[in-house]
Amino acid sequence: MSLRPEPIGTIPAETVRVAKAAFPKGTTATRLRDEFSALYQDEDFGGLYPTRGQPGLPPWRLALVTVFQFSEQLSDRQAADAVRARIDWKYALGLELTDPGFHFSVLTEFRARLIAGDAAHLLLDRMLTRFRARGLVKARGKQRTDSTHVLAAVHDLHLLELVAETLRAALDDLAAVAPDWLRGITQPVWFERYGRRVEDYRLPKGRAEREALALAIGADGFSLLEALDAPDAPAEARGVPMVGTLRDVWRVHYAREGGGPPRWRSGPELPPVGERLQSPYDPEVHYSTKRQMEWSGYKVHVTEVCDADAAHLVTNVMTCPAMQPDMASTAAIHEQLAAKDLLPAEHFVDAGYVDAGLLVGSRRDHAVALEGPVRAMPQRATEAERSYEQRHFVIDWKHERVTCPQGKTSVTWRATRDEVGAPRFQAVFSRTDCGACPARRSCTSSKERRRSVYFLPRSEYEALNAARDRMQDPVWKERYRIRAGIEGTLSQGIRAFGLRRSRYIGQAKTGLQHVCVAAAMNASRAVHWLAEAPRARTRVTRFAALAAAA
Repeated sequence: MSLRPEPIGTIPAETVRVAKAAFPKGTTATRLRDEFSALYQDEDFGGLYPTRGQPGLPPWRLALVTVFQFSEQLSDRQAADAVRARIDWKYALGLELTDPGFHFSVLTEFRARLIAGDAAHLLLDRMLTRFRARGLVKARGKQRTDSTHVLAAVHDLHLLELVAETLRAALDDLAAVAPDWLRGITQPVWFERYGRRVEDYRLPKGRAEREALALAIGADGFSLLEALDAPDAPAEARGVPMVGTLRDVWRVHYAREGGGPPRWRSGPELPPVGERLQSPYDPEVHYSTKRQMEWSGYKVHVTEVCDADAAHLVTNVMTCPAMQPDMASTAAIHEQLAAKDLLPAEHFVDAGYVDAGLLVGSRRDHAVALEGPVRAMPQRATEAERSYEQRHFVIDWKHERVTCPQGKTSVTWRATRDEVGAPRFQAVFSRTDCGACPARRSCTSSKERRRSVYFLPRSEYEALNAARDRMQDPVWKERYRIRAGIEGTLSQGIRAFGLRRSRYIGQAKTGLQHVCVAAAMNASRAVHWLAEAPRARTRVTRFAALAAAA
């Protein structure tokens, strides 16, 4: 399909007449078309289509249908039916009432073009560009960010199910590309053991029987891999993607010495659980845990405007692996906002997004004040030991020395690095001073009989301590309350737009889903803002309201 951009025409008169009669107060779709006649344009998607070939459907219409589709959590088939049947959708799309619409697979093909062209962000970014032209969103205001877990579209398998289903899936794919070769190497028991999905039959109940089955599956997998590595194995069989997944799963969970029988790898031999494969059908799905929550899937970060006098539009969404800590995403979020020219002046986040390096780097690189609590210093065991914490030591940066609460000065100052390679400084005190100090037992338990103090580079050290000080400031606490509003946005995304459940397999497709959800949320919020609809307040029970009225 090729793209030949055309201007967006007017809405057919009969469509306007019927839509106005049917919806005198309008719907989100009709009001969005009235306010933004060109929310998307064909030129926005020019890089995704060739210039030669059969003309395709206007991509601006497909983009708008996609936004409406995710606004109501419709499937592709339901969305295509809505284009044919919904009067308000025909109005928004500028179609005749008799327009037959299109086949639902067109929406799948449109999303595939966005992913292949690394253009998943277009649906949100182009919308923000038009909203910005209307003054609905601006840079250098206040924004807030939080994350939530996303459940994968595939089953979460335990270890026995994982190895059995991985081997079954590999055999199934090999049967499609090299059936004659596979028939020649297959053992008769394999047809009984791997002829159907693992969830379709009962696994043994006893521990010994389950372990025996696991080792039998391991031996079958090694037999298949040896056959694939043999010189007479067909090249197309070796190139099956599921074979690579089989190798990865067997390398993680099985060990075999000298060609002998396989054994399960024990705990110390296994990589962290967050880095292991959870399903052969989506290798990018990972297990993670946060407080009491456990899940397998992904994580999504949502950033929105939170100025009191502006529409609270979502400015950025970022989908990442489930086990990736929030702190690892802060800088990337700022870079993505900078690319849109929508950086805030103040960015309100929780403690998971803040560390000393990010406090300094956000202000230095993007002039963004990262507003969030920081983790407190770990407290020492006794009250006497807490009298000699790092904060009680005075650092002389100019002369590179540290003075302890007893007035003694360090004798050594050296630059070093921590376990992850970040720069640190170490100040060491004299054995003579520490050994004779009456407070030594409260200060250090070091076998070297002297105290060492580790601290960050000056800019990070001062930024971290300033952040800890402001956490005690009532004025800052009152300002920081604005961050809590992001919880309502996540709740809306989860309950009304399906934010927490992936509809697709793979991080790229799940990321596109989250972009579509953000665009759908923005469409609704922009329409309500322009209609001057009041924002909803946090609901309380009737009984709790009595306390506020008292």
